[in-house]
Amino acid sequence: MSFSEPVHPIVDALLESYRKVGAVNHSGGANLPSMEAVDSLLGDLKNLVFPGFYETLEVDDLAVVPYSTAEHVFRVTKGLIAEIRKAVAFTKTQGIDVEAVVFRLLKCIPTVREQMQDDVAAMLEGDPAAQSAEEVILAYPGVEAIVVHRLAHLLFEQKVPLIPRMMSELIHRKTGIDIHPGATIGRRFYIDHGTGIVIGETCVIGDDVKLYQGVTLGALSVKKAAASKKRHPTIEDHVTIYSGATILGGETVIGKFSTIGGNVWLTQSVPASSIVTAKPQEHMVAQRGFKVADYSI
Repeated sequence: MSFSEPVHPIVDALLESYRKVGAVNHSGGANLPSMEAVDSLLGDLKNLVFPGFYETLEVDDLAVVPYSTAEHVFRVTKGLIAEIRKAVAFTKTQGIDVEAVVFRLLKCIPTVREQMQDDVAAMLEGDPAAQSAEEVILAYPGVEAIVVHRLAHLLFEQKVPLIPRMMSELIHRKTGIDIHPGATIGRRFYIDHGTGIVIGETCVIGDDVKLYQGVTLGALSVKKAAASKKRHPTIEDHVTIYSGATILGGETVIGKFSTIGGNVWLTQSVPASSIVTAKPQEHMVAQRGFKVADYSI
């Protein structure tokens, strides 16, 4: 096949770039954890948490369930050990017993299932549009984001490099919900809609917290020197944060039973049972042929 220009100069230029700009390429790519492999393993893990929801499986068939469960467990065990070993070798992380890490994760799945049962119940009770727990699991992106976070957090706690962040980024791409695996999240966590939610690494969220779309729980400073400090806020129990609110800072604490209104910007703590709202904005509404009126909302 012939082209209007020769291809070889382009190839040579790319190879020269690979030699000169070494920081953005990795010749030993086979030794890096694979996003595709981690994504596939997430599928197995989600099937262990919610059997029958992410695959075609007759969960009432007692003859099928043991074999399906065993297949997922063996696949996760083998695949996750392989991917974590790659991550450990690449980052030169010391002191991690990879097999022990994977088995601890698998042994924690019954606990994760109990946590997710509470999370699903919170969404079902909190959203008038939700018709059933099955609908919430199948159709609510918040459920998928939370289950992946709870699994990734277990690996993060064991200081597994790369893999937890890859897990959180895979679900971020899918749902638009960005939860760092280091964040600590309590029981009955409720996410409504979810698109644009950002929860930082050192954020601590209590029980019965509700977040709406576009909420940011972030850091006041993004300086590298602050990496080892608590940079993100603490949200205590029974707090509701409405869409577009931004809460920043490691010393910022939102007290129990507080409500944070939409589009609020907070960099300081508020006491328990507070209601925080943004200052009303002025809007102008005009109709053709009529006088312009001012509205304050």
